[in-house]
Amino acid sequence: MESVVQEKRLTFKDYKSDYKPVWCPGCGDFSVLAAITKALAELQVPREQAAVISGIGCSSRIPAYTSVYGFHGIHGRALASATGLKVARPDLTVVATGGDGDGFSIGGNHFLHACRRNVDITYVVMDNEVYGMTKGQASPTTPPDWEGSKLTPHGTGVSPFNPLSVALSAGASFVARGFAGDPNGAAKLITQAMQHKGFSFVQILSPCVTFRPEQTEWKKIVRKGEIEETGNLSQAAAFLARDDGFSTGVLYEVQRPVFQPALQEKHTLQEIEESFEL
Repeated sequence: MESVVQEKRLTFKDYKSDYKPVWCPGCGDFSVLAAITKALAELQVPREQAAVISGIGCSSRIPAYTSVYGFHGIHGRALASATGLKVARPDLTVVATGGDGDGFSIGGNHFLHACRRNVDITYVVMDNEVYGMTKGQASPTTPPDWEGSKLTPHGTGVSPFNPLSVALSAGASFVARGFAGDPNGAAKLITQAMQHKGFSFVQILSPCVTFRPEQTEWKKIVRKGEIEETGNLSQAAAFLARDDGFSTGVLYEVQRPVFQPALQEKHTLQEIEESFEL
């Protein structure tokens, strides 16, 4: 009689690498890393079937801290790389990670078109409303009256980028917001995002205690699970019109066709180069 070998169930620790994060003590990104690995463990994604793709910034270090396939790309190009990978390897679970500067400034155009294209990837953005890696400049989501940067000592005077509203209007089929101070709640959101078939966007409010120490107050302001999920675009937009940016939960989820071109036969690099010769 053949014996049945029971495979060990993976835990979140199995999805972490041996590299120790170099984030500042108290950074919200520690919790987001934990949330991502918990989501992978919840879904029991084989490590060789998962990939984490990032751009540049503090939060973009995440691929190095996981034990799945990873790619640390250039500034603002995480979604372009993640899209290419998923289209070429639709069997993989692809997660793109980054921050508000990487995703909404230099990567803003990629963000818009990733939302409307609806490739089956999950995009997790750690939003701390500041450029932390480059020592505290205002980012696209920084409030206009923030005077904490020497470059904008009187505030930016510019209306902040609203990630959820932009994602919704650009056509994302899954839109959610979480909080690093609630890692279990964030893990549930990311798990649901990974299960969704299509482009999933999850904004995580992730405090930067070094350059935005006032963000430690977020734990008193954030309202966990206040967003009511809907598949109605008008209802979701109406909620955001009166939202202050501190409510969390899944805002919008709808099923629509996933962009997945038919895979063509493979060609060698030489054949590809020859096809471009004049």
